[in-house]
Amino acid sequence: MSDQRNLILAIILSVAILVGFQYFYGKPELGPGHEAALHQQTQGQAGHGATSATTAPATSPAAMATPAEAGGTAPGALTTPPVQPTAAAVAAVPAPRIAILSQLLHGSLSLRGDRFDDLSLSDYHKTVDPKSPDIVLLQPPGTAAPYFAEYGWTVKPGSPVALPGPDTLWQTTDTELTPTHPVTLTYDNGQGLHFIRTISLDSHYMFEVVQKVENKGSTPVTLYPYGLITREGDPPTSPYYLLHEGPVGVLDGTLKEHAYKDLVKEGRISLSTTGGWFGFTDKYWLAALIPGQNTTFTATYQHRLGGPLKNIYQADYLGSAVTIQPGASASTTDRLFAGAKEVTLLDQYEKQDGIKRFDLAIDWGWFYFLTKPIFFALDYFYRLLGNFGLAIMLFTVLLKAAFFPLANKSYASMSKMKKLQPEMKKLKERFGDDKTALNQEMMALYKTQKVNPASGCLPMLLQVPVFFALYKVLYITIEMRHAPFFGWIKDLSAPDPTTILNLFGLIHWTPPPS
Repeated sequence: MSDQRNLILAIILSVAILVGFQYFYGKPELGPGHEAALHQQTQGQAGHGATSATTAPATSPAAMATPAEAGGTAPGALTTPPVQPTAAAVAAVPAPRIAILSQLLHGSLSLRGDRFDDLSLSDYHKTVDPKSPDIVLLQPPGTAAPYFAEYGWTVKPGSPVALPGPDTLWQTTDTELTPTHPVTLTYDNGQGLHFIRTISLDSHYMFEVVQKVENKGSTPVTLYPYGLITREGDPPTSPYYLLHEGPVGVLDGTLKEHAYKDLVKEGRISLSTTGGWFGFTDKYWLAALIPGQNTTFTATYQHRLGGPLKNIYQADYLGSAVTIQPGASASTTDRLFAGAKEVTLLDQYEKQDGIKRFDLAIDWGWFYFLTKPIFFALDYFYRLLGNFGLAIMLFTVLLKAAFFPLANKSYASMSKMKKLQPEMKKLKERFGDDKTALNQEMMALYKTQKVNPASGCLPMLLQVPVFFALYKVLYITIEMRHAPFFGWIKDLSAPDPTTILNLFGLIHWTPPPS
């Protein structure tokens, strides 16, 4: 009975560790000092020039404090990036588009507002069937689930400078954006400012946006660059704390994770930082703003209600002031990642472009020092064997072999405890209800026989974090998505489709989920 009690105790302690981990470390991290960045919501919006026909709703974005100017004086309150046009406005005024074409992406770029609002992933499909629809990542306003990104400039409230806004129709002679052919868009505000925007795309999922402003007027102009990602509606998320989905980023060198419900509750979460990245993550996909890694900006997550009572989530940043003298020009360079969270690709961007801790876009969890090495081990065996199922089996066998000395020690301890059962039974009969005397005699017996009751449990507990990390890797990494094994197993990331209800696959019918 003692070995059974040890096993039960080990199970209870293992569950307690997992539950405790999720309670203390699985909850979203708001980060220190974020309360100071929360501001009272205010009405009003900075003018965006005569080209903007959008009317700001009653719940306009809150005012925010900008980083200090180069001279050290803060310019005061600036509005966040402009409110996006309504679905009706977009439907009423169709805009010309530039096609986005690459081996991994396809979609289009709207010339009205210059929005990234139509993007699909060519290599990923909704089901294991390669003929099923591609994964749609970004969608324009007016669709069922609008999700888009935008870059631009803003000014102090009350400034008469006309700027390109969400309804501005940009001019271009380009028709396609490809990895070998960037596009250039232009806009003239009629007041001496000429805006030039050059967009390029690499061979994967990274866009580069270079914004240039030429001041052909007679007075200096001070502008503030911004970027935003807007997501409408409530995206489906995992019901488990095992995985974070929602607002995520590395700001001020620290991983920041928030739940959508955090934004609904707080309304606004803001932080000043130098470098970093942030945006919205799903289980396998990411859309992230990546300002220049040496620039200081204010990153903000915020929530507002659209109609009818539709949640709108926005991630945006506001850069430091840029003053452009007459006859001069200024430019900023930013990046937008929109695609699949492939481990080696994120690592490549981190090293190649200096994007701080970009690999944390994947929720490696508290056991980062275990989960990421486990992934690389599985990936190595996959490249060796050509099948993730075989890779998992080989890794598990090697892992069990590595833990064999611990397991053997545990079994030996349990065996010794089993041999002591007759003596322990005699002690219970001898001392009856005298618990104190019974415990003393049992401890003396353990000491005499050189048996440690806990030695049967501890080796088992040491294995729990490793196997938990293995499970997490299998659950979160896109490399396992739609990866086949053999026979009826077509997707290692999905539950086994065979049950007794379909005679373990003999009947071609998928039972409804329980």
